[in-house]
Amino acid sequence: MKIGVLALQGAFLEHIEILRGLGAAAVTVRLPKELQGLDGLIIPGGESTSIMNLMHSFSLVQPLKKLAQSGVPVWGTCAGMICLANEITGSNNLKTLALMEITVKRNAFGRQIDSFETDLNIPALGKIPYHAVFIRAPVITGAGKSVTVLAELVDGTPVAARQDSLLVTSFHPELTGDHRFHRYFLKMASGK
Repeated sequence: MKIGVLALQGAFLEHIEILRGLGAAAVTVRLPKELQGLDGLIIPGGESTSIMNLMHSFSLVQPLKKLAQSGVPVWGTCAGMICLANEITGSNNLKTLALMEITVKRNAFGRQIDSFETDLNIPALGKIPYHAVFIRAPVITGAGKSVTVLAELVDGTPVAARQDSLLVTSFHPELTGDHRFHRYFLKMASGK
C-alpha cells in the first residue's frame, strides 16, 4: 500500500516514520505527478495558510481535489483539517480545498501557549481512551449530514470526523506513540 504525505510544510516526517513502521510504503508529495498511484494521502499539521499557498504555487490544488473526489482516502490533521474544510470561520478568506462538509474555526483554543493534551473516547478506535495532542488546534463548528463525528471533547466540541473517504482530526496523532489512527487510515486506504 502506497500512502503519500504532503510535504510542503509542517509535520510530515513524523507521519512517514509511523506509516513505514506499520508496513506502508510512505512517500513525500510535493508535485502533482507524485499523487499518481497513491492509495491514500495525509495532509499534515503545520500552518494552513502556508500549506494552501504552497499547494497553489505547486499546482496541487486541482489534482489533489480530483484524487479525493475519485475516492482515494485523504486525512487532514490539524492544519490539514482546515485545508479540507468547505468553510472557515474567523479567517481572512483562506481558499481551501473545500472537499468536506465541515465548518472549522482556526486556533480555537488560542495561542501556542494554550496547547494541551487530553484523553478522548473514540469508539472507532476501540475502548481504550486515545491520548490526543492539541497544538493551536482548530475545531469543527458545523458538519453536514454526510459527516460522522468520531471524537468530541468533554464539552461536546467535535475534534475528529469522517465523511466517506475523508478523515480529519484537530489534534496530532503523529506526535503520540499510539498509532491507532494511522492504522484506521490504512484500513480506509485498503478499502476495509
